[in-house]
Amino acid sequence: MPTPEREAQPQPPVPSAVSMKDLLAACAAATAVSTPPSEERQESAEPSASEERDAA
Repeated sequence: MPTPEREAQPQPPVPSAVSMKDLLAACAAATAVSTPPSEERQESAEPSASEERDAA
C-alpha cells in the first residue's frame, strides 16, 4: 500500500542520455544483425559449388 508522502511528491521526468536518433539507429542495427537473410537473397548472392566449377 503506497504511503501518502510518496503520492504527494511527483517525480520530475529524467532526461535520457541517448537521443531518439541514436536509439532508433541502434534498434535498426540490432534488427539487421538478428534477422537471418532470406533464402531468395542468399541464393542470388552466393554462387553454388556447381556454378563455381563451371566458371573455372
